[in-house]
Amino acid sequence: METITRFLGGYTDNFIVAIGLWPIASFMLTLPILAYLYRYDGRIKAASFVSVYLTVLYILGLGCFTLYPLPQGTEGLGITYGIAPQLNPLGFIGDLQKDGIAAMPQILANVAFFVPLGFIASRLLRLNFFWTVVIGFFVSLAIEITQLTGFLGVYPYAYRTFDVDDLLWNTSGAIIGWLIAAVVARVLPPGSLAEEGDIERAPGLVRRGVALWLDMLLMGILTSVLGVAVRLVALLLGFDDFTSINDTCLPWMSAGAFIAVEGVIPWLRRGQTPGGAFVRMTCETRERATMRRLIFYLARLVTLAFALWYFPPIALLLLVFYAFKKKMPYDCI
Repeated sequence: METITRFLGGYTDNFIVAIGLWPIASFMLTLPILAYLYRYDGRIKAASFVSVYLTVLYILGLGCFTLYPLPQGTEGLGITYGIAPQLNPLGFIGDLQKDGIAAMPQILANVAFFVPLGFIASRLLRLNFFWTVVIGFFVSLAIEITQLTGFLGVYPYAYRTFDVDDLLWNTSGAIIGWLIAAVVARVLPPGSLAEEGDIERAPGLVRRGVALWLDMLLMGILTSVLGVAVRLVALLLGFDDFTSINDTCLPWMSAGAFIAVEGVIPWLRRGQTPGGAFVRMTCETRERATMRRLIFYLARLVTLAFALWYFPPIALLLLVFYAFKKKMPYDCI
């Protein structure tokens, strides 16, 4: 017991770092997490919400436990010399013969660290046994390569041990986690996932916001691609005044991407923008005749354009309007 306590005590700082990073990472990943939940659950369920944020903590913990602490100063591991890799797949036998029970905590830790990964793969991602094994192995391999290369070249030498046996123990942990999830599923079956045809026709404010965020990412990508294309054409034609080209073309490219993503695509897809399709919603909250539908889309484009251009004042006014009406102004058309 004393051996295990002493071993776990060596990871106290790692756990503290993971806990400290958790709120920051959770905040940065909130929109992607919400998009994931809307996509696969079709709604925000408390159990899924908590599970995903605990998954974020687990990923941070796994990174901190395997890569932290980082080398400091001008001497020591990873600075003036490296740790030789352990490439013997039966090396753990020698460790057990040499250290006896004292070698067990490290082996058990390598198994235990990956049990949550297997559980997450089965319960949250709904992956089968084969893909859980594949993910467990390649996540372990990625960690070991990071250790072998001194944090992918950040440090000139390996400051943590690359141990080929860890691939075996880590993958075994993922398998155990998958089996535990399978047993739990018999007692507490996981909730049903959203069907392919499930579309929310009265989306709430959060779902609308996540869809708009995804659309804005797509608009940014489209504008960047168009910008690169324009520059290539300009080079072929002998123009090299890129500042003038950007000043002239960028507003038009941005406007074109905005109209395409928020106007043309949803018009052709019965109200589903690319982001809306991902989170399973349509902006057309009800059926409208052709002329009224056209007016609806024009009003929506103008409203979103003002909200983005005059952010945050117009956005705050829209929030107030939604708080009272539970709809956006253009939904009233």
